[in-house]
Amino acid sequence: MPRTVFCQYENKDTEGLDYVPYPGELGKQVFEHIGKAGWAAWLAHQTMLINENRLSPRNPKDRAFLEDELRKFLFGGQTDKPAGYVAPESDA
Repeated sequence: MPRTVFCQYENKDTEGLDYVPYPGELGKQVFEHIGKAGWAAWLAHQTMLINENRLSPRNPKDRAFLEDELRKFLFGGQTDKPAGYVAPESDA
């Protein structure tokens, strides 16, 4: 039976993550309060941030930026798309 959490990102009860997805206290907070769909939304947003801002996860400054954005994105802060970002067109 899947684990259920009240997802603070989606503001509803949803299926919880199977494992702690991030190190430290922030990872524990994500595990306890974010569902799978919320985490998937963050991963897509993080990928966009990395690509559009040409970030390197190996760079400590870039990692700190991404961690700050993770907190804002999942726990209610405001996150902005990079300047000039244009969403890809769907093939619908």
